[in-house]
Amino acid sequence: MLNTTYSYNAHFSPAKFFTQLSFLLLVSLLCLILQSFQAVAKPSLQSLQHQQLNEILFNIHTYYVDDLKLQNAFVTQPDNLQVEALFERLDPYSKYLDETELDAIFSSTNGRYTGLGIEVKIEEGRVYIVNTINNSPAALAGLQVNDEVIAINQQSILDKSIEEVAKLIRQSGQSAVDVAVKREKDTELNFSIKRQQINLQSVHGHLADTGVALISINAFNNHTLHDVARELAKMQVTNSFPLSGLIIDLRDNPGGTLQGAIEVADLFLDNGTIVSTKGRFNEANQKFKAHKGDILSGAPIAVLINENSASAAEILAAALRDNQRAVLIGETSFGKGSVQSLIPLGNGNTALKLTTARYYTPLGQSIDGKGITPDVSINQTMLSEIDQGVIIKNIQELALFSSLLDRQDKKQLTAKQLVIMQ
Repeated sequence: MLNTTYSYNAHFSPAKFFTQLSFLLLVSLLCLILQSFQAVAKPSLQSLQHQQLNEILFNIHTYYVDDLKLQNAFVTQPDNLQVEALFERLDPYSKYLDETELDAIFSSTNGRYTGLGIEVKIEEGRVYIVNTINNSPAALAGLQVNDEVIAINQQSILDKSIEEVAKLIRQSGQSAVDVAVKREKDTELNFSIKRQQINLQSVHGHLADTGVALISINAFNNHTLHDVARELAKMQVTNSFPLSGLIIDLRDNPGGTLQGAIEVADLFLDNGTIVSTKGRFNEANQKFKAHKGDILSGAPIAVLINENSASAAEILAAALRDNQRAVLIGETSFGKGSVQSLIPLGNGNTALKLTTARYYTPLGQSIDGKGITPDVSINQTMLSEIDQGVIIKNIQELALFSSLLDRQDKKQLTAKQLVIMQ
């Protein structure tokens, strides 16, 4: 998701646009927060004029990560149905964005949106709440983590997608949204909640008595670097001594901006490659390097990942692991290794979200479709039993994890070597 606001105009230059590539790249799996903007209807290409269709065709031909051999695709003027068919050939992350969707992306990646304030996941067709945002309408109404959302406005949401659920919420307009949930022992509860503007806090911190800090990152946006640095500085002051180590919790983090992940990785690296991107045009081929200055001065780091850690979260995890700066703990990550760019169309009110590159870890590997295998495999159920995350029992054990990076028995470590702290 894009996390920077830009002013577009009719004279926007695609070449100039891509010189700002590092700020405009999106590496997000899916926004799991039920927001009003997610529910907009699928933009129709039927209403677009020939000039707009030509512009879309040109951008796909020029910038899409794979060469679709479009030179002779349209002998005559392209029509709407042909362009719609072309979109069917693209990957699922590429799409046309109308004005509403484009504005919503800018708003959400700046850390705000209008909605209920719940983060959800889908398991076997059922929608479960994984987080309620502090002081959000959902939290104030009493919705809780692990609640199963069973109906919106008296309509069952069994087997519905997140987008379909969000559409039901949006249809309430300014009226309250009726949310039915199933809680422990199959207790059904009903809530009437009015949507409000939500200010997201993507980073949360916790300091253990051992001097080990926990940073939970929910998503990457243009505030993430500042928020991580602020939380670390605050805990450093509280601790009175240098932090003994750091746990970075990236579980259920769907991604965000490429720049956000790069900036956070750079905080903990003195040198080395963070990530590289490869595409079909010059500006899509970049290698991002770390700058000298490790904010922790070499203190050991563990990174928590699970099957829902995707995109920008995977970039951070791989950057720290491949540079031998951190140990990964948890489950194999999602495996999304593509990068999307926002390409303005026409007067800038609409855009293409187009896959323009694939990213590669510092060791040159693509994790697309494979994910990242952790150094220490811990069942996600065990990791989910806590509110704030897993804290290493003491810094000696955290240092032990770091020393096991190159040992064959590192995957045999068990959860008994971890202490669960609330």
